[in-house]
Amino acid sequence: MTYKILIVEDDPIVRMKFRGHFFQAGYTVYEAENGAAMKAVLGNEKIDLILLDLNLPGEDGIQLTREVRNTSDIAIIMVTGRTDPIDRILGLEMGADDYVTKPVEPRELLVRAKNLLWRIQLTRDALQQAEAAWSQLEKDDSRFCFMDFEFDVTQRQLSKGSEAIRLTKAEYELLVAFITHPSRVLSRGRLLNLISHRVDSPSDRTIDVLVRRLRNKMEESIKNPKIFITVHGEGYLFAPEVM
Repeated sequence: MTYKILIVEDDPIVRMKFRGHFFQAGYTVYEAENGAAMKAVLGNEKIDLILLDLNLPGEDGIQLTREVRNTSDIAIIMVTGRTDPIDRILGLEMGADDYVTKPVEPRELLVRAKNLLWRIQLTRDALQQAEAAWSQLEKDDSRFCFMDFEFDVTQRQLSKGSEAIRLTKAEYELLVAFITHPSRVLSRGRLLNLISHRVDSPSDRTIDVLVRRLRNKMEESIKNPKIFITVHGEGYLFAPEVM
């Protein structure tokens, strides 16, 4: 796969330097000297990563990052001569994925870009797998039984005997992730990949909170859980045999 990189930089020498390194590394490279030119490229090309200078004529990098992030998940690395930590914080808060200060060695920038794109691709692949699994479950009209519980995936109903157990959407989705991967240790990152596109501001903490909620609703003893087992340093395991 050939990634498309957009270099947004008003200094033509810096632009040329970055362009040369990324082109030689096999990337398709586009250039823009300001926000207007950047938007023109984005309107015509499916860009994978933007290298965005903070100091630009007209709209600066902070404003442009906010605009891009409001409409897309394109990877953004801010490249700037500003060294004030506040600028870094603002850039990251607006949605930048990384932030480097000039002068920056082009090879370091290349490595940062490669690693960022690799992580994003892993997440996209995991989300595609999760979507496929969800679609299959919806088609199968699946019912799962474990211990004293019955879980109807298509009806989104969990019951224990005659007692219905209400689940939030996030709890339901996490339970589906566990049910479809029984007796396997799932890392928090893996679980996030299965549900994070349905949860606001996801983080590792999100999984811990959701597991605690499910334990409160399903475990007989919170201190000695038999369903959702913590595997320290690795993640969680769904222990019951699923039928």
